Amino acid sequence: MAQIIRSLAKTLGKPIKCKGAVCRGAGEALVIEEIEVATPKAYEEGPRGVFPRIFGHEAVGMVESVGDNVVEVKEGDIVIPFFHPNCEECWDCKSKESNICSKFPFGGLGMPRDGTSRFTDSKGEIVHNFIKVSSFIEYTVVDICNLVKINPDFPLDKACLLSCGVPTGIGAAWKTAKVKKGSTVAIFGLGAIGLAVAEGARISGAAKIIGIDLNPQKFKLGSKFGVTDFINPKDCGNRPVNEVIKEMTDGGADYCFECVGLASLMNLAFTSCRNGSGKTIILGIEMNGTPLSLGCYELLRGKTITGSIFGGIKAKTDIPILAQSYIDKELHLDDFITHEVNFEDINEAFDLLIQGKSLRCIIWMGR
Repeated sequence: MAQIIRSLAKTLGKPIKCKGAVCRGAGEALVIEEIEVATPKAYEEGPRGVFPRIFGHEAVGMVESVGDNVVEVKEGDIVIPFFHPNCEECWDCKSKESNICSKFPFGGLGMPRDGTSRFTDSKGEIVHNFIKVSSFIEYTVVDICNLVKINPDFPLDKACLLSCGVPTGIGAAWKTAKVKKGSTVAIFGLGAIGLAVAEGARISGAAKIIGIDLNPQKFKLGSKFGVTDFINPKDCGNRPVNEVIKEMTDGGADYCFECVGLASLMNLAFTSCRNGSGKTIILGIEMNGTPLSLGCYELLRGKTITGSIFGGIKAKTDIPILAQSYIDKELHLDDFITHEVNFEDINEAFDLLIQGKSLRCIIWMGR
């Protein structure tokens, strides 16, 4: 889900009371509550299973106020928050080889510099942050290392798509795999990230892009993002999917992407890529905690496998590039948006996602 924050009020230097969608327990529906948001501290604009907390990490919004030492943005700027820090100061952020910020490692509870939360509920009790963004609220506080300014003329409903899922998929094809023109690509899982991989492969000039998914509704949608061929494992009979892919690609795909989060699919993707030069990129987080097991013989055949967080994207430099690519009509974003709801109907957005009917549902604040 993606979100647009449109609020800006005369609240400079004061705590803000506003509406937030709070989750008070695993599996529970979100509840709209009044939340007090503390003012930003210096440089400002968690672990799983900690509640209550405010979820949400894909958004676009307007800067209401800034803390000390913030010079990149000012009041009124339009900004995109992102979960994966990009301080632009550490060795990794300056390196072309990594996007893993070593100054502010991903993870942890609360704000990146002091570990505290900026949210309290109507009883004065702490409501926890979610991966440095917490966008399911009318006002939030974000560290400057998790924020990038964009052109104010960029359409807001498209801007929030550049906050996580779409850059992750496009970046995996563009920056991690470095998909070559004329190559073959196989994508396991055609959710928003998998389709973004397809879009990245299309832009890179891949000749054949194979989508693998159990939901036949995804196949028609996939063609809008460059998917040329489709495999529904249910239709393969007794034939293993990797054998079908090898037949379609004359020996195996040049690049395979796992976008679901199952160790069995990661292994299947690896065995579906070409001997000698095939690359497998893992984007899904294993949902059951199952370790990945690979056959040594497959590795000795010269294949490579790697993980990719945020698609290798360095947000402060690469998100503006993606935004310009959309303006230049190279990057397709419009078809990622399948639904729109108002903030008070946020649980409907989750229902659509669970039912497999939604790619990205725009949640409008104050509309």
